Amino acid sequence: MLKGTCHCGKVGWALDREPKSVTACNCTICRRYGTLWAYGYDGHDIQTTGHTSIYRRRDGGDILFHFCAICGCVTHFIACSEDENGRKRTAVNVRMSDPSPINSLPIRHFDGHDSFKELPRDGRMVKDIWF
Repeated sequence: MLKGTCHCGKVGWALDREPKSVTACNCTICRRYGTLWAYGYDGHDIQTTGHTSIYRRRDGGDILFHFCAICGCVTHFIACSEDENGRKRTAVNVRMSDPSPINSLPIRHFDGHDSFKELPRDGRMVKDIWF
């Protein structure tokens, strides 16, 4: 299980399984947030705790970005609509977790800005971008 919290500890998440990779997206919002996402489904393999504030893209996008109203950290997102199995796609920002369990995870690069496709992997892992 992987866990993460915002800086002040008021908002948290738990991913019931170890991710095999994380995603860095360059869309107009993810590049500003600087997030690294691990995916699952709200209430299935991802549980969240604490009160969050929510941001939805101006264009009415299908994702609600959750952040702590106290310290401002983006902790996760939840899709607005359910999939064919009645689940809501969710992603947690693994930058809210301790680096040691995720250091060796490969980074998937997703072009959310232009092509909306996964880009070729370049061999970088999470430990290569922690500053």
